[in-house]
Amino acid sequence: MPPPNDDAPGFLPAQRDREDTPYAGAAMDLYLVRHAIAEDRDPMQWPDDGDRPLSAKGIERFEQEARGLATLVPEVDVVLASPYARAWGTAQILTKEAGWPPPVQSDALRAEHTAEESLAAIEALRGADAIAAVGHEPNLSELASLSVLGTIALPIEFKKGAVLALTFEDAVAPGRAYLRWLLPPKALRSLG
Repeated sequence: MPPPNDDAPGFLPAQRDREDTPYAGAAMDLYLVRHAIAEDRDPMQWPDDGDRPLSAKGIERFEQEARGLATLVPEVDVVLASPYARAWGTAQILTKEAGWPPPVQSDALRAEHTAEESLAAIEALRGADAIAAVGHEPNLSELASLSVLGTIALPIEFKKGAVLALTFEDAVAPGRAYLRWLLPPKALRSLG
């Protein structure tokens, strides 16, 4: 079998260490990152709420949180992010402060999308060892619940800037993950 082609579309760095590995049977870590503190809603300033950016306080705090997160998770293969300004800005901070790859836009992580749509976007990245998904509530807590229980019924308190770690042991599908940890922003800042 020829070695993987690093220039092939969709090639993920983690594939360099594998032969021909179909996703089934391989563990994958998923890090759900809620966007950092954003500016208050203001339809006069941001008629499209998707344009609402992070606040100065949100940027400052999340820079510390990202450095703390990097002590626990030094690398991921891909960072998916909602195209909304506050989530995209959070993902860019992960690149700058945690050394993670530049974000890839994922419409499935937009605030109005379902957990099922988000999980399908993540499943499409088979072959990755670790994926970060930066998005919004209630989508992220519903995604975590769907991944662990197979339903969106599990109530999860997911603060802005918090990170939740899941592991899928064999397949990315509803009810196939287990929850490893959920760290609030203050805990992440204490690590940085």
